[in-house]
Amino acid sequence: MSLDAELRAFYTSRFPQIPAAQRDVMERAAQELAASGASGRALSAGAHAPRFSLPSAAGRTVVLDELLARGPVVLTFYRGAWCPYCNLALRALQQHHDAIVAQGARLVAVSPQIPDESLTVAEKHELAFDVLSDVGSDTAKQYGLAFDLPDDLTAVYDEFGFDLQRVNGGHARTLPLPATYVIDRDGIIRWAFVDTDYTKRAEPADILAALDSLGCH
Repeated sequence: MSLDAELRAFYTSRFPQIPAAQRDVMERAAQELAASGASGRALSAGAHAPRFSLPSAAGRTVVLDELLARGPVVLTFYRGAWCPYCNLALRALQQHHDAIVAQGARLVAVSPQIPDESLTVAEKHELAFDVLSDVGSDTAKQYGLAFDLPDDLTAVYDEFGFDLQRVNGGHARTLPLPATYVIDRDGIIRWAFVDTDYTKRAEPADILAALDSLGCH
């Protein structure tokens, strides 16, 4: 099953179970975000990838330039461990991790969560790749991905018990759009997936095809 099919199946089974008032808030916020043109402001193929230095769940500092010195990088942004769609996407990436490495690439995942939360998600899903903490979303902002949740959606997430104030280190309202970039060794974005819809994610097969087009392996 493709990741998209898995995400669609989860949405179809889960979303109707959410109370109608909360669903209405979520749907309205999704429509407003899509209409805002946020995805069009994100970096796309051909752009220079902004450099970053971020703490990993394992307690190391991961520097993009150091990764690129060894080969291309697959950089994926996700909302957090509280997001079931993010968890499905991370598991799918883990299932394809060996194939990504075989292409000579490194995979890193970035969220606005504090390192302890990143460690929890890495251990839960037995992730073999680095999970990085972008507290305050400064890196997401450089990639044009950061946006602020509206007040009513923030309240719904509080009702769900997500506690974004804690897991995001005091930055409860700011999240990244779901995005994945393939960056070549020169630091140029060669392939990009960005969507305002949090139920959609980059398909691992498409990521592998993008890496294959670089001809690095």
